[in-house]
Amino acid sequence: MASIKDVAAEAGVSVATVSRVLNDHPSVSAEARARVLAAVQSLGYRPNAVARSLRTDQTHTLGLVISDVMNPYFTELARSVEEEARALGYSVIIGNADERPDLQDHHVRNLLDRRIDGLLVSPTDGGSPLMLDAVRAGTPMVFVDRWIPGLDVPVVRADGRTAVQDLVAHLHGLGHRRLAIIAGPAATTTGRERVEAFRESLAAYGLELPDVYIGQGDFQAESGRRVTEGFLDLPEPPEVVFAADNLMALGALDAVRARGLRIPDDIALAAFDDIRWFVHTDPPITAVAQPTGELGRAAVRALVDRIEGRPGRSVTLPARLVVRRSCGANPTSVQRSTS
Repeated sequence: MASIKDVAAEAGVSVATVSRVLNDHPSVSAEARARVLAAVQSLGYRPNAVARSLRTDQTHTLGLVISDVMNPYFTELARSVEEEARALGYSVIIGNADERPDLQDHHVRNLLDRRIDGLLVSPTDGGSPLMLDAVRAGTPMVFVDRWIPGLDVPVVRADGRTAVQDLVAHLHGLGHRRLAIIAGPAATTTGRERVEAFRESLAAYGLELPDVYIGQGDFQAESGRRVTEGFLDLPEPPEVVFAADNLMALGALDAVRARGLRIPDDIALAAFDDIRWFVHTDPPITAVAQPTGELGRAAVRALVDRIEGRPGRSVTLPARLVVRRSCGANPTSVQRSTS
């Protein structure tokens, strides 16, 4: 990766001149400025990704890179981030990764180049050298919802394990024994964590999670439809499909209806990540609800603490089970439930 010294050598100027150009100082001649900018372009130099010391002031702007703006969970998260940031005197620039690591890094790079004061990221995977470089360079950063293990970055997230345990207890109490899961990408912490929580919760009742009852999804509706079709084609289909996010649950619902089957009479359906739409489906869908608004606000506060020289801290908030009728229960008769 090119350094400021490389840019100075390429342009035939001093490091101080490069710094003045990058900070829009008026004392640099037009000819020298042109040479420096040409060298920056030629070398692909990214000053804010590797040399945070070039900053001379704050922009009062935060960057937010979310995994999928079409996912209602992340839409609500972005809204709460923007509201809290505005209340604290910051504006927000949002980048949508669309669950693609390359697009995630594209947005991170552009945001760093715009001299944001800090960065909120919900990583699409755990292997981004760019984010590692940004952390090493001292860029204030907070992970929200997902995180990259091994990086010294505060994480603001919900703990869904207890809610998943409540879900499995609910399903077991209804007499369901063959439970399947549509898993999120194994490259994401949430994808792995939700499968592990589901497996451990089943084991507490002496139930196994066979490989045929684990379908690999990608947090998109189409994968939920495809995986559910595979479950329905099994010689012994599951009695319950638990989708590890809301979009995959909607895809599962489409697959069940396309077969002419009824929920919950023929197969039960539950989801991680409650959304407002779930109360309008027929039947309404049982879901694990995360405190999305609180997560967004807490993430902004943690990031602003880091920007302003205070220690940012990780925050873990509890998720909760919301029981509706998609698994065969009358929610008014189930403890811990809301409609």
